[in-house]
Amino acid sequence: MAYDDTTFRRSGSDPTDTDPAAYRRRVQYDDTTASTLDQSLRAPVGPAPEDDGRDRLGIHLGWEVMLLVAAGVIGFLLWREDSAALQRPALDTLLVTGAAIGALTIAAGLTLRAGVPNLAIGPIALASALQYAENGDDGVLQALVPALIIAAAGGLALALLVVVLHVPGWTASLAAALGVIVFVQLRTGPVDVQGDWDPTAQAFVLFGAFALLAVLGAAIGAIGPVRRFVGRMRPVADPARRRGAAAAVPAVFALVISALLATGAGVLIAAQSAGPIQPATGLEWTGVGFGLALLAGTSAYGRRGGIFGTLFAVTALTLFLRYEELRDLDIALFAIAASLLTAGLVVTRFVESYGAPYLPGSGEEWNAAPSGGPAWSPTLPETWSTPATPAPRSDRWDDGPWGTNR
Repeated sequence: MAYDDTTFRRSGSDPTDTDPAAYRRRVQYDDTTASTLDQSLRAPVGPAPEDDGRDRLGIHLGWEVMLLVAAGVIGFLLWREDSAALQRPALDTLLVTGAAIGALTIAAGLTLRAGVPNLAIGPIALASALQYAENGDDGVLQALVPALIIAAAGGLALALLVVVLHVPGWTASLAAALGVIVFVQLRTGPVDVQGDWDPTAQAFVLFGAFALLAVLGAAIGAIGPVRRFVGRMRPVADPARRRGAAAAVPAVFALVISALLATGAGVLIAAQSAGPIQPATGLEWTGVGFGLALLAGTSAYGRRGGIFGTLFAVTALTLFLRYEELRDLDIALFAIAASLLTAGLVVTRFVESYGAPYLPGSGEEWNAAPSGGPAWSPTLPETWSTPATPAPRSDRWDDGPWGTNR
């Protein structure tokens, strides 16, 4: 083996200042450093810019068409199972049930839009049902008015807790719900309904009032300034930052009105109940109300919502509950509430993804050229010299300074 075999020759992998690869790496490093520095200097200082509040209703209207189709399919299945279920007097019972569920759904949707979800609506409805069951024999007004006053006072106290301390509505309302549950479970057994008021006599009026309130309220809420005013509690930067008095006003009204609506729903539930009212938690009705509100297209983050979604979602669930009863499916109300909430969260993701308008230039546009530092161009001057090509060497052992030819 020759002394200068390629195994023992010095490798040329270590770049020098005149190496083209070293120049390219140095230019790339300088470009990356300059680009990073440029981005850091351009980054905004302070809180992120707030959402301008503009929304698109197209996603809501498209989803509401699907809800209408679902309600129609369930109605057809119910009619095929028992056509009398959609005729009077069975229809009157369906309408009252829909009005009660609708009141809970409006209460949930209103507090969601205001950014202060009231998780106590279910326990409030159950407490109101027990109140009516115990005092219904004194008359509807005598049983309803005290319940409304207590609910309004409780809703106002809850609202003050939320807006004064500026804490999440779901946390404060959960504490309120637990307190109402304690009041409910003071009963040692079921409570028989004492009153004889039959709400099915005003079934069309009750359901019509719900439908009008749901559609008219949602239509007013679709107006840009109104929607933004109601949803000012929606977090856009730091959620712990106070939003001011303008955000506190709709939050207070939403929590008080939701408590009143839940009270009315509880009275309707008790008035058409065929048996005694069982002391429980009422949280299943909270799940149903919020699940339907989310399924109707109301965003879990607040402000965004549709127009006809609440009406169609409540109608579909009311028909399904009757269909499930006729088929003896025996599905727990908690399971129904959990399913509605899960589906509603998926709808919220679509609403948030496609509900905001596209703003040209709001996103970062891709640019192949680096923003800082010079990019390579054929016109750039060459700053390296090509190393001289070494002369070919012979591998003969007798060549070189020690060879025999010297």
